Amino acid sequence: MKDFDGLVAVITGGASGIGAATATQLRDRGARVAVLDRSYSVVTQAATTEVPCDVADSASTRAAIDSVVGALGSVDILINNAGIGASGTVTDNDDEEWHRVLSVNVVGIARMTRAALPSLLKSSHAAIVNTCSVLANLGVPQRALYSASKGAVQALTLAMAADFVKQGIRVNGVTPGTADTPWVRRLLDQAPDAEAAAAALRARQPMGRLVSADEVAFAIAYLASPLSGSTTGTMLAVDGGMDGIRLG
Repeated sequence: MKDFDGLVAVITGGASGIGAATATQLRDRGARVAVLDRSYSVVTQAATTEVPCDVADSASTRAAIDSVVGALGSVDILINNAGIGASGTVTDNDDEEWHRVLSVNVVGIARMTRAALPSLLKSSHAAIVNTCSVLANLGVPQRALYSASKGAVQALTLAMAADFVKQGIRVNGVTPGTADTPWVRRLLDQAPDAEAAAAALRARQPMGRLVSADEVAFAIAYLASPLSGSTTGTMLAVDGGMDGIRLG
């Protein structure tokens, strides 16, 4: 399937995990892919071009989009995937950390979208997909700040869909469950008993395993594809049943 032929896709946080899997998925389906990330310690072969970008900095996002347009000519698809994690209750992170996480996870989407908007408005297949989380809908222990940021991402996604629908830009989001990514593996490595922590993460998802990065990437590709031209304002769950299923 080459449904992305001739289209340029920008993926933030694309050097590893869900972002890298999405880059591969879109490239294999015909897109010219620009991966934006702060560093490239994990080299991705999926990208047409790699552009340094810090979504927490407006000048960096503008410069990155200018580089993509200069190299590839346009931006048709924007995947706002960059994000950082946080652990603890509301008492465990100070104001500085709250501002840092919200700046990346929430305001970063606004910064990237502002920068890419002039190019998106010229595209006949413009699409934005935001990476959210099942924790936008569920309360789990020790994730207050992260959950708050992803709840904001979900609300922002729906508001953006309403704002841009008349301008021909579709906006959707994915809500993954706990995914097998480098970030999750780093969290497990920090646990007193990594194996027990991993077993607990698997057990809380009805399918009994972590979501794979490729599965989330496939959902992102579905939402971004021109074949999904009537899909906007949708949050697509890829969570192993975590949100919708209760066993017993």
